[in-house]
Amino acid sequence: MVRIRKEPPGVNSRAMSGKKPSGSLLIFVVGLLCLVWGSTWFVIKVGLEDIPPFTGAGIRFALAALGMSLVAHLFAGKEGGDPPPVRLVLAMGGLNFAASYGIVYWVETRVPSALVSVLWASYPIFLSVVSTVLLPEESLRGRQWFGLVVGFAGIAILFARDLSTLGAEVVVAGAVLLLSPLVSAVGTALVKRDGAGVSSLLLNRNGMILGAALLLGLAMLTESGQEVRWTGSAVGSLLYLSFVGTVFTFGLYYWAMRYAPAYQLGMIAYITPAIAIALGVGLGGEPVTRFTLLGGGLVLVGVTGVLSRPASPGPAGGRAPAGPSEAEGDS
Repeated sequence: MVRIRKEPPGVNSRAMSGKKPSGSLLIFVVGLLCLVWGSTWFVIKVGLEDIPPFTGAGIRFALAALGMSLVAHLFAGKEGGDPPPVRLVLAMGGLNFAASYGIVYWVETRVPSALVSVLWASYPIFLSVVSTVLLPEESLRGRQWFGLVVGFAGIAILFARDLSTLGAEVVVAGAVLLLSPLVSAVGTALVKRDGAGVSSLLLNRNGMILGAALLLGLAMLTESGQEVRWTGSAVGSLLYLSFVGTVFTFGLYYWAMRYAPAYQLGMIAYITPAIAIALGVGLGGEPVTRFTLLGGGLVLVGVTGVLSRPASPGPAGGRAPAGPSEAEGDS
């Protein structure tokens, strides 16, 4: 049974008591996280030109699991925390990694990466709804309900204007995409509810191993006849997404989470879609209309509303997110 502690999952008092880094360093780290996570949407698109979606996602997490295994071997003892129970590994690996990323990769074969990133920015909205069920202490109040309505209005605009003009298949793919932030929200809420005192490094390592196994198994069932071209861009995409976009950023996020105020980490959710749009338009020539900006703007206004929770009493830092995706809508 997981022991309940007052520290956030995977963060012990010894780690929290270390010397706090300077404010400028924390701002630099948050900016770096925004830049890397904002770029991953377009980099996924680049890799999909040569590698089928489930194969690409599976290889990404297999490589990331190797990297995270090394990180866990070196630092899990210093981090502290209990070994993760099977139910949390299933939640993280099956929902946050395999299901959520598998959907994103499949959808990006049909929908521009910029639109995918804007739709995925709705993740905090889905998390607020799921948390109302699984985490009663985090039920929505007042303007959070208003934010929920505004956020879904933004999604409706994106479907009615941008996605519909790209064809019926794209509308269907966009609807499927919304399952990605939904299942990720369920996985995150389960880990937040039951993961106090669990090592974040071990949980992510085990979850990545399970996610890679599920994605590669799905690839064997559905993509066995599809060609994989090991071009320079394909290999570069995999290496970047695995080690920079996953292992490096996950570790950096957990470090920043110990020291950075919540509003700084919350900015990741707003900046990453803008970077994704800029890269999709500038490097990929993807279409972005005024309705993309309007719908995306409403989604982010909705995110602002649902994240405006009143401060609750308790130890500094509160309960930490289960993973980076809670803050930034990571891909």
